[in-house]
Amino acid sequence: MLNDIILPMESAIYKTVILKISGEAIGNPNSSSILDKNKLLNIANLIKNLTDNGIRIGVVCGAGNIFRGRIASEAGVDPIDGDYMGMVGTVINCKAISSVLNKVGVKNILFGALEVEDVAVKYSPEKARICLDNGFVCLFSGGTGKPTVTTDSCAAKRALEIGADAILAGKNGVTGVFDKDPNKFNDAKFLKNLTYKEALEKNIKVMDELAMRVLENSDVVVRVFSMEDIDNFRKVIFGEKIGSTISK
Repeated sequence: MLNDIILPMESAIYKTVILKISGEAIGNPNSSSILDKNKLLNIANLIKNLTDNGIRIGVVCGAGNIFRGRIASEAGVDPIDGDYMGMVGTVINCKAISSVLNKVGVKNILFGALEVEDVAVKYSPEKARICLDNGFVCLFSGGTGKPTVTTDSCAAKRALEIGADAILAGKNGVTGVFDKDPNKFNDAKFLKNLTYKEALEKNIKVMDELAMRVLENSDVVVRVFSMEDIDNFRKVIFGEKIGSTISK
């Protein structure tokens, strides 16, 4: 069982991480439900194992299982209002993760960049660092609180603010970074290591441009890998060379 795996803390190459989880990773595409019980439980058990191994964790979750900008456009909703709707969707997803973390015995706190005081604590870097120092998992919802900014940029900003070593971006359907979409192009080339500058110059769409600009001169690395096996998060933290690495 994943939760039975206890490794020496000194063997971890990353001690403080942001888990970047897509909304699709907790949704169920085969039903009308926006949430999948088993996926949520798997993520909660993964986080429990990591915290049991001494890893400090922040979580940023997208909202693709609930809402996308295309929906706003098709419904005639203003794009800015659509962005706020997406941000609210991340609050819903983080609340779901928080609830399941409580069930498996992981203390956590849900922060919100938006004013939703009955659901989430208003985010501040100082509060987040204190919570991490006291063993809490921090869930960062509501993006940055600003429209036109993606959860990629939220993950980048929060990584810098909490002093994270890495952003771990588990992906669906790809094993890492490619020079073009491997699901559309058979000649797509896998990129094991690249810099933020190279990714920006080659217009590689692994994260949005603002996020990579935020990280470009930092020591934070981004690890991109398949989350078909949820244990890949732990494998990356403890040194297995899977997926792709983006760094300065």
